[in-house]
Amino acid sequence: MVEVICDTNFLIHLATKRIKNINNIDIEIGSITYVVPKVVENELFNLKSNIKKKQDILDTLNFIKHFKIIPINGKFADKELINHVKNNGGIIGTMDKELKKEIKKNGGSIISFSSDKMILES
Repeated sequence: MVEVICDTNFLIHLATKRIKNINNIDIEIGSITYVVPKVVENELFNLKSNIKKKQDILDTLNFIKHFKIIPINGKFADKELINHVKNNGGIIGTMDKELKKEIKKNGGSIISFSSDKMILES
């Protein structure tokens, strides 16, 4: 089982958009499970106060309520995810271009979205 560590925007997209190949992604990548760093969960709770994003955030929090929360803590999710990859490797679910660059530079892999499909970048 491969764990995909999700950042905030990836989770929001996963929870609120239709992903065309979501049921076939296991065939392409292997059996995966999505995990949520504590720092990302905290970020989602803080975003609930944003009126424009409130419904998407509530939908996302409901979507992840049975996901495993992992102990990656800190103030800034991107920084913590980069540090985690530096020390442990792994696959990060993100759509952030700068974060993708840093994760790849530090030996990690990326799962992202393109044309409403999930893709693996290495």
